Amino acid sequence: MRIPDLEIDLLRAFVAVAETGGFTAASEVVGRSQSAVSQKIIRLEEALGRRLFERTSRMLRLTADGEQLLVTARHMLELNDAAVRNLLEPAAIGVLRLGISEDFIPRQLPNLLGRFGRLYPQVQLELKTGLSCDLLAAYDEGALDVVIAKKDGAAQRGRVIWREPLVWLAAKEYEADFSRPLPLVLLGPPCTYRDLVMRTLDAQRQEWVLACTASSLMGIQAAVEAGLGISILGRSFVQEGLQVVQVPADWPSLPMTEIVLIGEDTAEAEIVKPLVAYLMDSLAASQTVTLVA
Repeated sequence: MRIPDLEIDLLRAFVAVAETGGFTAASEVVGRSQSAVSQKIIRLEEALGRRLFERTSRMLRLTADGEQLLVTARHMLELNDAAVRNLLEPAAIGVLRLGISEDFIPRQLPNLLGRFGRLYPQVQLELKTGLSCDLLAAYDEGALDVVIAKKDGAAQRGRVIWREPLVWLAAKEYEADFSRPLPLVLLGPPCTYRDLVMRTLDAQRQEWVLACTASSLMGIQAAVEAGLGISILGRSFVQEGLQVVQVPADWPSLPMTEIVLIGEDTAEAEIVKPLVAYLMDSLAASQTVTLVA
């Protein structure tokens, strides 16, 4: 049997579709039209003689063959990109003061930073993590070069690099009783998540009590897992010991949270460019494989 050669651009389109939200979102990542991305997936499936996705009018899900290929495709893209950068890009040398919000893929961040450090050992990172409002204030004061933070309301600054749905989160054994006041775990004001919780519950005439106020998203996560109450966080915060709460059907759907990259146009280009390129190439690997098409 002749073993086909896998084209990198087809694999890149495949990973983008599987990991960034379907064909529409994938087209933004790879810089091609939606129809072009769809054609690349068809070509890849024809070359392999395997269906990689199960498609319906509402959902897009990887097949078993697709899940198996996804693991290998990620490695192949990483090796390809590292080889090209080593040949074509000058080594980045310098210090980058980087602020990263707690909202940003919390469980995958250590791996992302570790892999970036191995690829670009000449870049010294001065890393600050925390709440988005604090990081944006530090950036405005000149204390940070680049910030990855939650989008600041209606403010149109920065480039959106990450979107994920917000969910109602509770401890694994928690059973919500909507006939009684809901215990809430929230950040202190000002906080967009806190405001969203209040607006949603007030609109539904749902009574609530403030069970815990935390100073960080990690504190919110810990308090929720301890069973103190429920809260709203991004889906990437769901881990062992937590569950997504099934709220009444007449409650409105929660919006997507958006993470923006700020400072890539003003910071020292030869230092920022490798980080930005690496983050954009790596974001797909941290998302779910079951997506809304």
